[in-house]
Amino acid sequence: MSHHPPIAVLASTRAIVEGKLTAATIVISQVTGRITSIFHSVLPASDFPAGTVYNNYSPCLLLPGLVDAHVHLNEPGRTEWEGFWTGTRAAAHGGVTTVVDMPLNAIPPTTTVAGLREKVQAAQGQCWVDVGFYGGVIPGNSNELKQLVREGVRGFKGFLIDSGPLPSLRMNLQS
Repeated sequence: MSHHPPIAVLASTRAIVEGKLTAATIVISQVTGRITSIFHSVLPASDFPAGTVYNNYSPCLLLPGLVDAHVHLNEPGRTEWEGFWTGTRAAAHGGVTTVVDMPLNAIPPTTTVAGLREKVQAAQGQCWVDVGFYGGVIPGNSNELKQLVREGVRGFKGFLIDSGPLPSLRMNLQS
């Protein structure tokens, strides 16, 4: 008995692949969540190992997911504004498959490793889509930036001018 890595298969007579409408069968690793193969036809379930998750969505349209790189998921500090559960659920319903949370208008802000870990912990078990985090650059936290990268932030945000109600967040380029 041969062992096959776990995959899921999506198929449709109508899919957007490389910007074109085509029939397609898309194979996704259930280990990594990444697309491993795309076939430009609808392959039958019998072409895959027994027990493979297979869904033919014909005649519905398969579309790539969207990325929203500027969201404010204000949890844990302001969950009533919008938290991970509601924000990521709304994103999923709109076709967004990945969101990246902004770092500064949050409690806690993700300007330190401790703040990032608190946000990540708050997100556990609540996310309907993939979530990434930005780190915030503020005066006095330059010693945190490398460790924030090691912890997985996807980028950084900082203000070069006063940011309205948060003037103390302006970066000093000399520091």
